[in-house]
Amino acid sequence: MCTGRVDLAFIFRALLNGKDSVLIGGCRPGECHYLTQGNFSALSTLHIGKKLLGTIGLNPGRLRLEYISASDGNRYAEVMNAVSTEVKALGPLGRGEGIGEAVLRRRLEAVYNLIPYIRLVERERLRLPVKSTDAYNDFFSSDEFNKIFEELIADQVELSQIMAILREKPCSVKEISEISGLASGQASAYLKHAARQGFVEFDESRMRFCAGQ
Repeated sequence: MCTGRVDLAFIFRALLNGKDSVLIGGCRPGECHYLTQGNFSALSTLHIGKKLLGTIGLNPGRLRLEYISASDGNRYAEVMNAVSTEVKALGPLGRGEGIGEAVLRRRLEAVYNLIPYIRLVERERLRLPVKSTDAYNDFFSSDEFNKIFEELIADQVELSQIMAILREKPCSVKEISEISGLASGQASAYLKHAARQGFVEFDESRMRFCAGQ
């Protein structure tokens, strides 16, 4: 299977199913077996995936892309040994970062549920006309990418997490802040934004926010 077929959904589904790390292995840029040059799509997925992991408090090093050809048996063994050593050093997913199981699952689900939207942002705002490794690495480490990510993706991840919390039970701003790890001011701002869009409602009788009907 071409690495260009490896979707963010595959990565986050693996993490949701208890895997501690994900390794994507494929052919080198310029050596793609398909006309689509899918390894550049995989490189884009790598950078976005790492950024998403960091956003929800997970070590970006849990996602890795390695170029290994069919004849690189020795390199394959070296990579697998290196990945095994690194993952053991990181510890179990979530626990290695000091994140509880319930919080971890909520954060991963918040990202997973947004993947169709994230792919739309990638297609419309994050596609590069130049197919080169340097161009991709430069762009995804640039201020331009960081700005797009923060404005169009990171905020939606936090909002998705808040909505997941409110679907479990009505909460005050303080409770949302404690559960999500957001500062009270941030939680309040997200709730107000969601309320304007009709996603959440404020129950005055209980002084709690709840998911919209």
